Amino acid sequence: MSLPFDKRLKNLPQPIWEKLNQIDELKGRWIGGANLNPQALGRLKRSVLVTSTGASTRIEGAQLSDEDVERLMRGLLMQTFANRDKQEVQGYYELLQNVFESWKNIPFTESTILHFHQELLKYVEKDERHRGKYKKEENKVYMVDDQGKPVSVLFDTTPAYLTPKEMQEVVEWTNDAREKELFHPLLIIGNFLIEFLNVHPFSDGNGRLSRVLTNLLMLKAGYPYVPYISHEKLIENNKAEYYVALRKSQKTIKTGNENITPWLNFWLEIVLEQSKQAIALLSRENIEQLLSPKQLAVWQYLETVAEASPREISEATGVARPTVSQALDVLLRLKKIKRLGQGRSTRYTRL
Repeated sequence: MSLPFDKRLKNLPQPIWEKLNQIDELKGRWIGGANLNPQALGRLKRSVLVTSTGASTRIEGAQLSDEDVERLMRGLLMQTFANRDKQEVQGYYELLQNVFESWKNIPFTESTILHFHQELLKYVEKDERHRGKYKKEENKVYMVDDQGKPVSVLFDTTPAYLTPKEMQEVVEWTNDAREKELFHPLLIIGNFLIEFLNVHPFSDGNGRLSRVLTNLLMLKAGYPYVPYISHEKLIENNKAEYYVALRKSQKTIKTGNENITPWLNFWLEIVLEQSKQAIALLSRENIEQLLSPKQLAVWQYLETVAEASPREISEATGVARPTVSQALDVLLRLKKIKRLGQGRSTRYTRL
């Protein structure tokens, strides 16, 4: 499928490629959650759900702090959601939790996007009439202040009558580009986001939904650390730059000289920082929390000796040989130890 999107992503400046290379190098150093302590990663994921929900709703003007969000979700069954902020928080939290838990089984389709919108706003009473439906009236994108009040118009969006056509086109292009690997996956995601926000297909909830879809697409693209570092919080911390990058890129769309580089630069900077923070979780200060008790026992033993064989490690720690081998594999990939020799003479030492 050939659309103007292809042209946008060609001849990009060198800094874009430098960011992509840095992100992918960091991604290569991340060890998937199955190799680390699932209890620790589960706690981290629950914390990120709160942080991301708070940040994403505050970007749109909600007032609940992370502490408010945590209290709200902890008392969910007893809570009556009396105001819009609480209603929006519950919808975002539950939808993002579903993405984190079930992303492998969620197809990226228009039906998914419409269903996500329904779920995002299912508790918001004022949005009952248009949940899960494309907009029927024109809308504009406003920059909002910390109280959620519009400050200025960022750009005009796609007319309502063209919205179904343009959404079909961008979703089909995104899936085609992903399947055929036409561009780097982060460029495909970045283009989808700028186009989605330009179309602004719903009467409300577009910004929040774009961030949920970011999580889904990044997980599908092979960035497994997404549930453990909140990209929503990074955007909230750089909200002014977020709006500026959007405005600079959006005003060129559908002109003879489209240029989404400002947006790509901003978004990839967010992803790069997210990647750096993910790797920081694997630092010496944090690694003990992410290793299982038996993995930790193997590592701590190797910290006390010059070198050791798997048999010696097993005897010293009381950890079964197969589990020692699994722990050594994890520690090797985390670059905490190195292998000496081969075969029966293989020994391991700390780095």
